[in-house]
Parts: sequence; structure tokens; C-alpha cells
Amino acid sequence: MRSLSIAQARRLAIGAQGLTGTRATSEPTRRHLRKALSHTGLFQIDSVNVLARAHYLPAYSRIGPYDVSVLDRMAFKHREMFEYWGHEAALLPVELHPLMRPRMAYWESRLTTWSELQRVLKERPGYVDAVYQDVVDRGPVSAGEVAEDQKRGTANWGWNWTDAKIALEYLFYVGRITTSSRRNFERLYDIPERVIPAQILALPTPDEHEAQRQLLLLAAKSHGVGTLGDLADYYRLRNPAARPRLAELVEDGRLEEVEVRGWSQPAYTLPGAKIPRRVAGRALLVPFDPLIWERDRTERLFDFHYRIEIYVPARKRKYGYYVLPFLLSDALVARVDLKADRALGVLRVQAAWAEPGAPGETAAELAAELVLMAQWLGLGDVVVEPKGDLAASLTIAMKAAV
Repeated sequence: MRSLSIAQARRLAIGAQGLTGTRATSEPTRRHLRKALSHTGLFQIDSVNVLARAHYLPAYSRIGPYDVSVLDRMAFKHREMFEYWGHEAALLPVELHPLMRPRMAYWESRLTTWSELQRVLKERPGYVDAVYQDVVDRGPVSAGEVAEDQKRGTANWGWNWTDAKIALEYLFYVGRITTSSRRNFERLYDIPERVIPAQILALPTPDEHEAQRQLLLLAAKSHGVGTLGDLADYYRLRNPAARPRLAELVEDGRLEEVEVRGWSQPAYTLPGAKIPRRVAGRALLVPFDPLIWERDRTERLFDFHYRIEIYVPARKRKYGYYVLPFLLSDALVARVDLKADRALGVLRVQAAWAEPGAPGETAAELAAELVLMAQWLGLGDVVVEPKGDLAASLTIAMKAAV
């Protein structure tokens, strides 16, 4: 069995995620975004907008400043991506739609036990079908518009936005409707036949086990190296379901079992995966970046304990509200609590912290990255608040960077 050091595993993981520092040298195009997506496998969506929408940031971290409307057009005009529950809500390559269909069927068999859905089905027989028909007749349509339609409808369903949202979420989970686009981040729903390209819908649906095998292979490609739990988590497979599929992939030679020294569990990689001799990346990573979203793996790879503190009361936060780790070369060397203060036109560094052993150039490299991010966000300045053990040196470095 091949044995990897932690340093080798880190470089393999960073290379697999496309964070090796080879950003676009010209205005990034759809081609650059496709390359970023080929590394990440998906862009996770989250409603928090204190800095920028979460699904825009992983591409920025990999290709540098780009026009986010290019990503929007890729997803919602050119239909190169579709929205579904990949790793939470996410934009996925449209080619993955067949792999999600067994998941849709699973939810169709399970969501009828959802208590809120049961209530709607009991109190309003036929309501879910009426909501679906409204999407068929009027799509693309928002949840609020559907609720208004049901309020005015001849069936006299009454006013209840929550019930409309429950019905739409059920229909979305089971694949009967999908996201056509977003308007001010609000989903606009439509039927798959009007959203997913016909050639994709025509592709055969794999059985559940084959879909799981394919998703594990994609996770291994994006991970570089990972344990059973790491790979299963990438596309939200359950460990008991993933374990036999992983064994089959190893037996078939499509995955290789390896040892990562210091890890208590075996790890897996694609056969022949090349370990970069060095990586020279520099990137701020949104909390929902695939490199770091599995927090236990982040700690095993980088010796970096990371928890998002959005829902922690302010007085109990250790590092801040929306904290981005800073990747420099092959290490996470700092973390910054960032906010896009659009009213004042500044990128606000609300706190800055260095990791133990951070190299001397950390502040200067971070300052350069913050200037670049501020420009991308259309903000005119970077303001460093005096909080955190890196704040003072970062303030000095910012003057030199500007």
C-alpha cells in the first residue's frame, strides 16, 4: 500500500482543488470558470451575503477577479449547471443530473414522512398537485407568486406562504420542479423540461449503486485524497451506503487505497494521481469552499481548527462572524473576519489572526489578496480594524500594498 506524508496529502488536495496559484492572466471567461468547476465539482449556495454570495467565491479563489454575471449566464442561460442538493444546495454541472435522479427518487419515498408535508397533505388534499400545476402553467415563478396564486385560486386554499413553500420544496427535492434562475437570490421555479437540456433529460438513469460509485469517483477527483467519510460527505452520501461502493471501486481498480501517515483511517485516491512537488497558491477561502468544508479533514490536513461562528452569539465568538481562512502555498496561515461595507465603499477586516508558525510574509501576502478582493467587489479601500494578533502588522502591510 502506498504511503503518503501529511505534506504530500496537502499538496495533492490543493492541486485537486485547483488552488495552485495559476490564476487567469487575462479577463476570465466561461472557459476559466469551467476549469474551476472541473476542480470543485460544484459551487455551494448559501444565503449569507456579508461579503459576496457564497457560490461566487470558490471560482474567484481559483481564477481571480471575474465577472460574476458570466457564472450566472453559464448556469441560467447556457444551462451548463443546474441547482440541486449536491453538498447542501449547490450549482452542479448539468451532466450530473442523471446521478441525482436516484436521490430524487429516494426523497420521494422518504419525504412523505416529513411532518410539515404530512400536515399539508392532510389539511389540503390536492394542494401539492395544485402548486405543481401552477408552476407548469406560469413558470418560472417564485414561492411568493405561487402563494398569491393559491390565495386567489378557485379552490380557495387561503393565504399561507409557508404551505406554498413546503409544497415547492417537496417538489424540488423529488425533481418534479427545478430552479430556472434566481431573482435577487430568490428561486424562480419551473419544470425540468423547460430548464434541463433535452439531451441531458434523455440520458439513462443509473441505478442507485452506480450513481453512488460515480459520485465517489468525482469526490476522489476533487479531493485528491480522502477517507471514506471525506469522500462520502462531498456529495452527501451516507457512510454505510458508501462503504460497499468504495470497496467495489478499489476492487475494480478505479480507486487506490493509500495510507496517510498520522491518519487513523485508510484513505483513497485515483490511481496514478500525481502529487505536485510544490504548490504556490494564495487564496482567501469562503467558509463553504470545498477544500475546507469538511472540518475534520481540514484539521487533519492543515492542523487548522475551523468552525463557522455565524450562529454563535457575538460575545462568544473566538474569531468573528464571517471568517475566511487564508491559504498561502500549502498551509492555512491566517484567518480574517471580512465584511463588504457597501455603504462606505470599503472592504472591512473586522479581525485578523495569524496561525502558529505563520511565515513572515503572511501580512504582506494577505494585504495583496485583500486589495485584489476589494477591487473585485467594487470597493475602493480596505479598512483593518484593530482586532486580532495579525491586525497591527496587516495595517502596516496594507499601506505598502496600496
